[in-house]
This record gives sequence, C-alpha cells and structure tokens, in this order.
Amino acid sequence: MTSFTLAIVIAFCFGYFFIAIESVTKINKAAIAILMCVVCWTLLALGHVDMLGSILPEHWELGESIEKNLGEAGTTLFFLMGAMTIVEIVDQHGGFNWVRGALNSKTKRALLWKIAFMTAILSAVLDNLTTSIVMIMILRKLVSDKKDRIWFASLVIIAANAGGAFSPIGDVTTIMLWNGKMITALGVISEIIIPSFVAFIVPAFVLQMHLKGELVIPEDKHEAEISYITQMERKLIFILGVGGLCSVPVFHNLTELPPFMGILLVLAILWTVTEIIYRRKEEHDPMAKRVTQMLTRIDMSTILFFLGILMAVATLSEIGVLRALGEWLDQEIGNHYLVTGAIGVLSSIVDNVPLVAGAMKMYVMGAAGTDFGVDGIFWQLLAYCAGVGGSMLIIGSAAGVVVMGLEKITFGWYMKNVTWIAFVGYVSGIIVYWLEKTFLF
Repeated sequence: MTSFTLAIVIAFCFGYFFIAIESVTKINKAAIAILMCVVCWTLLALGHVDMLGSILPEHWELGESIEKNLGEAGTTLFFLMGAMTIVEIVDQHGGFNWVRGALNSKTKRALLWKIAFMTAILSAVLDNLTTSIVMIMILRKLVSDKKDRIWFASLVIIAANAGGAFSPIGDVTTIMLWNGKMITALGVISEIIIPSFVAFIVPAFVLQMHLKGELVIPEDKHEAEISYITQMERKLIFILGVGGLCSVPVFHNLTELPPFMGILLVLAILWTVTEIIYRRKEEHDPMAKRVTQMLTRIDMSTILFFLGILMAVATLSEIGVLRALGEWLDQEIGNHYLVTGAIGVLSSIVDNVPLVAGAMKMYVMGAAGTDFGVDGIFWQLLAYCAGVGGSMLIIGSAAGVVVMGLEKITFGWYMKNVTWIAFVGYVSGIIVYWLEKTFLF
C-alpha cells in the first residue's frame, strides 16, 4: 500500500467518523462529506502517478475516472431531487389529508395496526423521511396523550424503514441499488416484501402491549384552505404525483432508460399541469403553490451530502481498497447473511448511504443467477438489511432523526424501550428471507 493510498483511507475514515458524530460536533454532515470528497480526490490526483501499475490500471486517466463516477452518482442525485420535488408538490396541495380520515379508530390498538400498514405502504411509494413527517403530523391530530404518541411514533420509524426496503423508490439505498442495476423493481418487491412486512408486524405485536383502552382524539381545529384551487384539481395533482411515482418502475422496464428519466418525466407533467391550473392567478399569489416555489424547499444539504459520500467512496473503489475488503470478507466470513446482517446493524450507528455505496463497490456484478448477479441474494439482503437495520437506534435513519426532533424522543428512551423490539423484527425478516430462498425461490 503506497503512502498516498494510506492517506486516502485515513482521510475517508476521519470524514466518516465526523459524519457519525454530527450530533456532538453540530457540524452539518454535508459539509464534512464534501470536504472528505475533495480531500480524497486531491490526494488521488497528487499520487496517481506513483499508483499507476500497482494499484491503478496502467492506462488509468484522472479526468475519465471523475466523469464516470460523477455520472453514476448523478443518476441517484437527479432521481432524489425529482422525487423530493414531486412529494413536496403533492403535500403542499393537501394530497395526504385523506390519510387522516382513513386512520380514524376507536381504540389505541386498532390505530396502531392502521398506522403500521399505512406507514409501510406510503413509505414504499414515497420515501421513509417524507412518510414519517406526514404520519407524525397526522398522529398529533389523532392522539392527544404524549406518552401514547411516542409509542406510535416508534412504530412509525420501524414501519417506514421496513416499507422503504422492499420498494425500488422507497429508500435512498434501494434507489442506489436499483440505479446500479443490482436489483430490479419486480425482483426486490416480490422477494423482500414479506420479510419487510415481518420486520414491522413482529414489533407491532410487542408494541401493542403498551397501548390499551379507548382513543382520546384531540379537539379538531378549523384548518385554513391550502390554496384557492378546487378539490378536483387537488385530486388531479395527487393522482399525477403519487401515480407517477408508482409508474416509474414500469417506465424503466418499458424504455430501459435510467429511472431518473422517469422521475423527470413525472415532474415535467406535474409542473405543466400546475402551471395551467395557476395560469389565471397573480404571479405572486401567496396561496399559489407553484413548482418554482417548491424547488426552494428542497433540502439541498441532503443532496450535497449524497454527492460527497458517493464521490468519496468512488476514490476507495478506484484505488482497489473496497475490492480487497470484499475479497477478505468472502475468505474470512463467506456467509452473505452474516455480512449483510452486520452491515444492517452498523447502519443503525452510522449512515447507511456510505455503507451501501461501499458495498456496491466491494463486489463485482456476477452472472445472472449467482449470489452477486442481478437480484442476487447479496444485493437483495443488502437492500433489506441497510433499510430495516437503521430502526435499531433512533439516529440510525432519516426517519428516526426526524421523528426524534418532532416528538422530542430521547436517544436513551428509544434504546431502552424500542431497540430490542426493532432488532427482533430485523432478525425475523432475515430468517423469513432465508426460508424463502431455501424452500420457495
């Protein structure tokens, strides 16, 4: 290992460490990720001459390498930006208000099960972060007791992460694997849906023991109109937005274009329709929810974080460190269930995006039908473990972090009361997947 290779690995580890302790340093992880990315690529640029012929291929070119890796990262980033904008448009036009009506229940346990299934289904269609926000806002209107609500909120975290794991568009990690052609939409849905459902159904059975009796619904307050548009126009926006998201896998299979092209098509249609709806309104009408306004609400720090992480991981791939790590894991452990299971547990401590990005670079795509082929055991397990594993700690997923902030759930309370429940669900799902692959598929 050359000195420059060692320096790149050390720089990456330092950056990873500071991303993991963001809650302590109070430094936005996007800033650390971008800095880590630039430092790693700078070291590679300075030392690539010494690495040629040993670590890097003989005809390796820095510019070509950056363009190739940036192109791969860009497919994920454009998909995320498009999807986030579509969800924001639908939400701002009251598209999710119907969910509240569907969840009305008389008992706490009945509401618990409705929350579990509704969260998982919405997370599969939208994403776990957006779904968590929507469900917590609805819970505040349905559950007045704070002590009860944090149990419901804990299940929202578990179900949101489980729901996102079996959908190609439900979680950032599954989007990455789908864009990388490690999994297909049909493959991950058909084989991961049952383990994912088990991963939140088992915890739901345990959590319901803490909820007994009738449900006291908070007094309903009159809500102002979201906009001057009609109810029919709101329904149209909802159908185009959510229906469009659901149709992206179909578009991908029919055209073989990258998934982000399907997302951009849905966004373009939704943008055009909303412009037609608002064409007779004043340009600066405060009640108008134009897409140009929605674009300003997109969390660009999240997008930059993903850019920094994906490009930093790319440097480790270029110098062969990840390939060597993958070979070592195969030789020393060899069991895909143990390797991906460990990745899932680790994803509850650190961000699952760099973990999955690293795993994708560790192993070479194999022939169809192998463990590393398209829809192979390793990639499907990785989709499940990286998504569901983040539920074991409240800081282990975007869903957990946002619920922690909204409901003021402490790290200690969640670890004491919910971590073991989430772990039981996580392991149960892995066992179910093993049974599927052993006796069904």
